[in-house]
Amino acid sequence: MMMRRGGIRLTNTMLVTAGTRFFSSTASSTTTRAVAKETLLGASAKGLGGQIGNPVWASRSYWIRSYPSIHGSVRNMSHVSVADEEQGKPVKSASATDSAVVSNKNEKGIVSYWGVPPSRITKEDGTEWKWNCFRPWETYKADLSIDLKKHHAPVTFMDKLAYWTVKSLRVPTDIFFQRRYGCRAMMLETVAAVPGMVGGMLLHCKSLRRFEHSGGWIKILLEEAENERMHLMTFMEVAKPKWYERALVFTVQGVFFNAYFLGYLLSPKFAHRMVGYLEEEAIHSYTEFLKELDKGNIENVPAPAIAIDYWQLPPDSTLRDVVMVVRADEAHHRDVNHFASDMHYQGRELREAPAPFGYH
Repeated sequence: MMMRRGGIRLTNTMLVTAGTRFFSSTASSTTTRAVAKETLLGASAKGLGGQIGNPVWASRSYWIRSYPSIHGSVRNMSHVSVADEEQGKPVKSASATDSAVVSNKNEKGIVSYWGVPPSRITKEDGTEWKWNCFRPWETYKADLSIDLKKHHAPVTFMDKLAYWTVKSLRVPTDIFFQRRYGCRAMMLETVAAVPGMVGGMLLHCKSLRRFEHSGGWIKILLEEAENERMHLMTFMEVAKPKWYERALVFTVQGVFFNAYFLGYLLSPKFAHRMVGYLEEEAIHSYTEFLKELDKGNIENVPAPAIAIDYWQLPPDSTLRDVVMVVRADEAHHRDVNHFASDMHYQGRELREAPAPFGYH
């Protein structure tokens, strides 16, 4: 009993101190202390016969911080006990400002103990930015002038192994998708985003083990993986995957991730060369995609909104414009991975050469 009372007093003190110090800018310490005391005494009177009546549970609180979209620096505090919440009692705000925030449909109350404020980002024209998966400073205009016909002729055994591995993977892909290039692009991007993530992760661990910088290559490879993922997010708006295609992603991604992970550990030059050849095949696939669009076999629908914002495309862009910029991205990834493989063939490490930031 003495330990229980001591725990209640300690919890009461913590609530009062934390509430007034970190959360309340409009409610007085007296109000906070009164609310905390009422919660604790009410819970103690019910005894330990359940979760709600347990003083330990009743003393836990949610601190609700409301962030007005205009006056983002104002912090308001509301106290909600677990007992009141589970019994369905109405939550009372500790300040009049909270009520105004809740009543405004354009402003949201964020339940947060840690105090991480939501960011409000706008475009250059002042309109609100609606994407959470990327920010305006991550957008860019693709370089469509890049040479699409570059090819690394396989000479060494490792090069030939990488080349014919990619060629053999193309056979079942052609059989499964045939000329359904929308679904083909969507499904293949689920695999194309794996190598950059694996390579960046392994370089990250290597940098930690050796206490050395990576030359920026960790970020470059992770950005490649993110760029490939944005390709997927775009084509998802064009072609919806069927249930068996989703099941195929689970299988192929699981096998490819582990195989590429092992291959990168054994020979980074082989792994990067293989990705370079994969990107060459991707360029070929997107070129065939464009031919089908030009022939009218695939409808040239308006470009998804996410693609217009990500690649800074004109508002009236179409699917053909999207395929053009995606193909240019693949060509840049081709160059970066062949360059990385050449570095390893020369007996040098990636960190010895500056990472090609902004090469897209």
